[in-house]
Amino acid sequence: MEWITESWAYIKERETLFAWIGSLSLATLIVSAIVVPIVIRRMPHDYFLENSEQTAALREGHPVLRALFLIMKNFVGGILVLGGILMLITPGQGVLTILIGLLLMNFPGKRRFEIWLIRLGPLNRAINWIRDKAGKRPLELPAPPTSTAS
Repeated sequence: MEWITESWAYIKERETLFAWIGSLSLATLIVSAIVVPIVIRRMPHDYFLENSEQTAALREGHPVLRALFLIMKNFVGGILVLGGILMLITPGQGVLTILIGLLLMNFPGKRRFEIWLIRLGPLNRAINWIRDKAGKRPLELPAPPTSTAS
């Protein structure tokens, strides 16, 4: 029982810090509840296909602007991952924040991970439900890899 009083004393000594962390967690929850559906509605239906028009347009952009965009995107993704890890031990959407951070960052195998994640039944249904309510086509996904077990 002594550890409870020690923990409570620790929290009381750092009350301002915990108030900021709680506020940041609440703000992340509110922003994600607003922004995620908007992004899902605005996403092109062929976003996950290799030959999407948006992919080709991004590759043809100015190299300096593209590099700056990639640096900023990875920086923001890294901050979100670190914030999500912090939120695992404090109130907040830790797992969701880590996931959003990872999806922003560039790393080997990211595309395969995204497609695997989107193929999950409940997530796919939720995304396509949001798109349907906005009058958008469902997301098109590449054909699943076939495994040839002999």
